[in-house]
Amino acid sequence: MGRCLAQRKRVLTMNLTVSKKTRRAPEVGDIFIMQPPDGQFLFGRVISTDAAGPMGVGCVLVYVYRRRASMKAPAPELLRDQLLVPPMMTNKLPWTKGYFEYVENHPLSAMDRLQQHCFRDTRGWYFDEHGARLPGATEPVGSWGLDSFRTIDDKISRALGIPLAPDE
Repeated sequence: MGRCLAQRKRVLTMNLTVSKKTRRAPEVGDIFIMQPPDGQFLFGRVISTDAAGPMGVGCVLVYVYRRRASMKAPAPELLRDQLLVPPMMTNKLPWTKGYFEYVENHPLSAMDRLQQHCFRDTRGWYFDEHGARLPGATEPVGSWGLDSFRTIDDKISRALGIPLAPDE
């Protein structure tokens, strides 16, 4: 019986390190860290907690920045034109699983947000974070969908030139 359970249990390998699991809900303006295998921290920011992705309202819209640091805090200046990857919509799992760790909160200003969020679906249509269809692309263009902590890991790994974590 133990062998059957072991065979069914799937091990998920990630490049991002588990840092600190939390039940604290992400809030607009939260700055969080992620740690790829090179040990340098990446910073992200919660832009919205009520984005309306394809799964409905309540998605967390996040930015991940190119800035790196050897320490978690204080967070460096995070500029909207220095994104590592296009904006992504996710759920609370990256925090509860410990891949995103809250560092501090700073209220958002208009300068912290892109003027237009744009996501492309599989048909080639473009939408904003509220589900409104856009006439065309506005860079940077993200993927219309709910990113899991695993797809976020893959996008960050590609952007940093790190081999993707193997599927097991």
